[in-house]
Amino acid sequence: MKQSGFFDVEERLARLSGLGDQLEAFSRTVDFEVFRPDLEKALAYSDGSEGGRPPFDPVLMFKILVIQTLNNLSDERTEYLINDRLSFMRFLGLGLSDRVPDAKTVWLFRERLAQAGAIERLFDRFDATLRTAGYLPMSGQILDATLVTAPKQRNTNAEKADLRAGRIPEDWQDKPAKLSHKDRHARWTLKFTKAKRQDDGTIPATDLAIPFFGYKSHVSIDRKFRFIRKWKTTDAAASDGARLREGLLDKTNTASSVWADTAYRSKANEDFMDKQGFVSKVHRKKSHL
Repeated sequence: MKQSGFFDVEERLARLSGLGDQLEAFSRTVDFEVFRPDLEKALAYSDGSEGGRPPFDPVLMFKILVIQTLNNLSDERTEYLINDRLSFMRFLGLGLSDRVPDAKTVWLFRERLAQAGAIERLFDRFDATLRTAGYLPMSGQILDATLVTAPKQRNTNAEKADLRAGRIPEDWQDKPAKLSHKDRHARWTLKFTKAKRQDDGTIPATDLAIPFFGYKSHVSIDRKFRFIRKWKTTDAAASDGARLREGLLDKTNTASSVWADTAYRSKANEDFMDKQGFVSKVHRKKSHL
């Protein structure tokens, strides 16, 4: 097999541009440097209690969150695909020999922003930039939620009880280094997946329930441009459907239709959308015969 060179990579990138690289469109539309002051303020890099400045540029890390949200990726999958995809590398300004943030680094960056309450504010500004460039939300919106893995915690039963009650365990309060590496907001939930076909060709009637620890990213995407318009982050145990009534719907979309999966189907949500002038296209659960 012929070893690829610089011009081979450039040719492949040119082909991706011709096919329509959404991330390249983002790079032309959004000046990501405008986010730097807000990122540095939220991350409080001057505070030495969390080990000083991180090894990766904060603007690069924010662009990784954009990639992650657009593609519904876990931290581990994000790390893999940045290494694998030329379009991701180009968007991030990374060369083939450059170091890529690992899954733990992505998680820690997002955790710091979440603790500072900055994620929704940053994505509101991101959306405003898109609107100014003429990318108005059109053709209705799609709601979706993605589970994001967090490193599992090794906490005592007493520490777990404090965290569930919203308290910081006493042993952590005078140990800032330990506290900075403890995730106090992630929670356990069950992730359901279809059971695999058995050797005899039958498919089990019940789905598999897999324990999952982390967060849930809730987004509203416009159907015209497939851009994120609203973003909300919760712990993994939070209900998808309830977020619909907590500011996730984009009232500025030029069309009123809302698409979502069955997790968002409830009488409360249907009544809410009707009163707010939205037209529900939320999927209905299939009846079991």
